[in-house]
Amino acid sequence: MKTYHGSCHCGVVRFEADIDLGQGTLRCNCSICAKARFWPAIVQPHAFRLLAGAAALTEYRFHTKRDQHLFCRHCGVRPFVNGHSPRWGEFVAVNVACLDDATAEELANAPITYLDGRNDNWDTPPLQIHHL
Repeated sequence: MKTYHGSCHCGVVRFEADIDLGQGTLRCNCSICAKARFWPAIVQPHAFRLLAGAAALTEYRFHTKRDQHLFCRHCGVRPFVNGHSPRWGEFVAVNVACLDDATAEELANAPITYLDGRNDNWDTPPLQIHHL
């Protein structure tokens, strides 16, 4: 477990999160993750701390309207998502590409689990993953 610091592109939204990248990250083929190239690590809400920029965050909800997809209204970057799922309960999906102090080696070595969100099949990976 390591405390990482992250931000959006313009730096207005800043956060820190306790993440064990060795526990893995996700790549999903649902419409929003695929189009935005969202690459999250899932953490419990107590392991995430928004340090600055709450007023700059804009919310987008779709489909079930359950998950709060947030992005910076200045630069458009999506640093994290607040959500709820049967698998994780309440969670924060931290975009690991927004971690300012994660090394290239840490990111390259983080295991990836592929999810078939497009077909609402969360237990079996999609047939095609190379484009994710």
